Amino acid sequence: MSKEPLRTYLSKRHFDRTSEPRGGDSPDSSGKPRFVVQIHDASRMHFDFRLEVDGVLKSWSVPKGPSTDPKDKRLAMPTEDHPLDYRDFEGVIPAGEYGGGTVIVWDQGHYRPTAHDRKGRPVPFAEALEKGHVTFWMEGRKLHGGYALTRFRGGPDSDERESWLLVKTDDAHADGQGTPDPRRARSVLSGHTLKQVAEDVAAETGAEDRPENQEKQEKQTRKSAKKSTGERGGSRGRGRG
Repeated sequence: MSKEPLRTYLSKRHFDRTSEPRGGDSPDSSGKPRFVVQIHDASRMHFDFRLEVDGVLKSWSVPKGPSTDPKDKRLAMPTEDHPLDYRDFEGVIPAGEYGGGTVIVWDQGHYRPTAHDRKGRPVPFAEALEKGHVTFWMEGRKLHGGYALTRFRGGPDSDERESWLLVKTDDAHADGQGTPDPRRARSVLSGHTLKQVAEDVAAETGAEDRPENQEKQEKQTRKSAKKSTGERGGSRGRGRG
């Protein structure tokens, strides 16, 4: 493990602008490792899946979110390690900052590593992660039962970017419901949706750069650019005719 596991996380953020935590939280007194799943309405909507490992939150971006259906194989792309207190972060990352957009805590709780070697002996979770395959049992407010993370591309000896799959184990907690609509999903902390959290923050700060306003501005910019391109293309077309 790196001596400075949060170096990348810290280097990407301006803490005089963002309310994201700097770090400093300690492991849970129960000794059980924790997890959090956040919904992040950034440039692209996605779920952030984070597991506490060796004092940090190992993190993956899961575009379609974790599923309760074992038939779903969800792409999970590793991101930088996050501090433990990020598991309670909910709010709006300002526009222009890394990961700008609204974040809600969709689920959180504890998990239990279940990885074993061929002889049935427990394998340390960090070691199993390094090898590219971990299994674990989730005890959350919404997610329950077994899950597996498996690396299928990249790794320590590869130049390719790492890619993993997050899959639900076929157990008593499995069902065919899949993943909820992220825009309708509610936070386990506040009970609010992404839109409501964005509105709450805007009301508190008087900010004009609400995510919905940013989206409208971006759409207008794209529309104007497309119109301009079409006009230029039309002129060339008439010239060729």
